[in-house]
Amino acid sequence: MCLLCDRAFAWHLNRCLLCPPQNFDKLNIKTSHFTPLPCGYSPTNRPIDILKQYGVINLDKPSNPSSHEVVAWIKKILKVDKTGHSGTLDPKVTGCLIVCINNATRLVKAQQSAGKEYVAVVKLHQSLDKVKKLEKALDTLKGACFQRPPLISAVKKELRIRTIYETKLIEYDESRDMGIFWVSCEAGTYVRTLCVHIGYLLGCGAHMQELRRVRSGALKEDDSMMTMHDVKDAQWYFEQYGNENYLRRVIMPLEILLTGYKRIVVKDTSINAICYGAQLMLPGVLRYESNIEVGEQVVLISTKGEAIALAIAQMTTSTIATCDHGIVTRTKRVIMDRDIYEKKWKLGPFSKKKADLKQQGKLDKYGRMTDSTPEAWKLLFGDDSKATSIKEVAKALNVKEPVAAKQEEEEPKKKARKTSNVSDDAEDAKKKKKREAKAAEKEAKKEKKVKKEKKAKKAKKAASDSDEE
Repeated sequence: MCLLCDRAFAWHLNRCLLCPPQNFDKLNIKTSHFTPLPCGYSPTNRPIDILKQYGVINLDKPSNPSSHEVVAWIKKILKVDKTGHSGTLDPKVTGCLIVCINNATRLVKAQQSAGKEYVAVVKLHQSLDKVKKLEKALDTLKGACFQRPPLISAVKKELRIRTIYETKLIEYDESRDMGIFWVSCEAGTYVRTLCVHIGYLLGCGAHMQELRRVRSGALKEDDSMMTMHDVKDAQWYFEQYGNENYLRRVIMPLEILLTGYKRIVVKDTSINAICYGAQLMLPGVLRYESNIEVGEQVVLISTKGEAIALAIAQMTTSTIATCDHGIVTRTKRVIMDRDIYEKKWKLGPFSKKKADLKQQGKLDKYGRMTDSTPEAWKLLFGDDSKATSIKEVAKALNVKEPVAAKQEEEEPKKKARKTSNVSDDAEDAKKKKKREAKAAEKEAKKEKKVKKEKKAKKAKKAASDSDEE
């Protein structure tokens, strides 16, 4: 169960992008200063029509129809514009087929190249003395293998290399000379060819009897897997009764495919610029993960957890932490549509400075540097690939930073204020003493008056007593 959005679905992983970013407090902080915009939706709270724009289905492909037929049927059932899949399965093969809908088709290439896992039934042409021979043959086929696609495949029949990561024999039936094995392999591996190679190694010949894909990229065979009947029933239930719960169970947000990538959280004001093709610069970064390396593929996400784009990192985590200017990532594939977030570029201090330099003729009309461009500007923005900071530029030019200069200007003012405060305190102390002395005099006068009145009363009493006698 996800701790943030209380969803107990099998596809809702412990580390997900679906609710406002999971483990957000554990990400490294670049800045906490940004302007939140009332745009976009958290992936789990998207309206159903927008969920169909950014949705994927973990489909259990049935036997006999081809992958393209299945994808075309889903397009017709859900009444959407575009569908794509994560890698072709032969007609007789069943199992995990990731179907991407509309904008999610932008992730198809990334999923097609992801690793796959299969469970296959191999039929040997002769009986074996020992089961260990089959296990040994499977171990031998680990690593890089030469493969030529089978005759029935639609791929060009040329020799190629594919990597087998791991194999495991699950069961062997000696009476029928059939074995079941599990294999984890690179995308594009033909398990049919692998079974033929097992037969060559054993010296008896073999062929593939049956095959099922149990994992494709980020999704596997679990409770999130849906059949064609589920898709049809969910759409019918939604159209007839307006209840979208079943359909939401079938269609998952595309962010589920990106949970394996390291994340960089982008400011809301920078999102639309990235959607228009801009590279992510350091001022647009809010938070970022540890151990990011140059050339590594990362996912850019919003503060709500929406996937913006896949990108290639141009800085390491330590560089992002220490620099002020430079390109953080180069965008590889934009996922989000344009203008979902408001346009907010050309409103920052450096953009305004750039416009001023254009007017003064120190930059050309395209913003490129000329001979009259200030040296500080060249050092800051001359080399896109080089990360810099204002401190480094100030040192190189032997110029004090604006903050330090301001502090120096304010120091004499502060001293003057302190001296004036001291003199004011002395004057206040003198006035206080005078007030205290006046108050003491008044009290002394009052006491004298009271004593005189008491004496006068006593004298009157004594005079009245003598008259009575």
